[in-house]
Amino acid sequence: MKRMLSVALASFVGLCAQGTVFAKEPLVIAASPSLSVPLEALGRAFETTHPDVKVMLYFDSGLGIRRTIAAMENTSIGQYFIGKGPIHLIAPGGDELITRLQQRYYVLPESRYPYATEPLTLVVPESQVDAPGSFEALAQASEVRVAIADPSLTSLGQKSVELLTRLGIADSLKGRMDMAADARGVLDHVLSGDADVGIVFGPDALEESQRVRIVAISDERLYKPTIHSMAMERYCPNRNLCQEFLTFIQTPEAQSVLKQLGYGSPIK
Repeated sequence: MKRMLSVALASFVGLCAQGTVFAKEPLVIAASPSLSVPLEALGRAFETTHPDVKVMLYFDSGLGIRRTIAAMENTSIGQYFIGKGPIHLIAPGGDELITRLQQRYYVLPESRYPYATEPLTLVVPESQVDAPGSFEALAQASEVRVAIADPSLTSLGQKSVELLTRLGIADSLKGRMDMAADARGVLDHVLSGDADVGIVFGPDALEESQRVRIVAISDERLYKPTIHSMAMERYCPNRNLCQEFLTFIQTPEAQSVLKQLGYGSPIK
């Protein structure tokens, strides 16, 4: 467990030993691996205005993060005190973990900052000229085959079905649905010609921007979007620095960085 708690700082110490980093304060974020791209981008953007800070990411599953935080805050360990912990912020793959950690007072109350959502997008092959211009247009395009992720296996599939149902077009697509295992499968089906259009999250579409293009972006009021937030760990060693980063992720600059990666904004 001690090794687990120190792993987030290991690479920073190594950089210092090599002379790569001098007198930089680490800002350690325990995060879901699925958020590596946006968090790395936010870290780089923050460092440009905070040259004395090195943003470091410690990736683990939601359960792994919860266990690490719980063990760290267990008084029987006796090695960490308020303001002396090795982790600054928590950024899981969804807000459910933050809610649970708040209930146990593992993260500070009122420190949850939403910074991104994952909009649903309608994608077609880049070479396709004649394509539906909206989700609603799928109902009239009776010859168009639609690839979606399996709703019994993925949140992408569940939210896709929720959106189509709220739009009132789910019944009109029966017989034209091409079921894929996940987002990667949806894109593969579209690119291979098994489907004419596909529904994936914005970041998934942007990853294949050379081969597919987005023809429509969903209205997030029609389904419950996944919201990504960060919160301050209770033992955070520098609360002022934590607050600076939490404030930063909601700024127009940070939101612009996330938009370029296919994310939506929860900031109203």
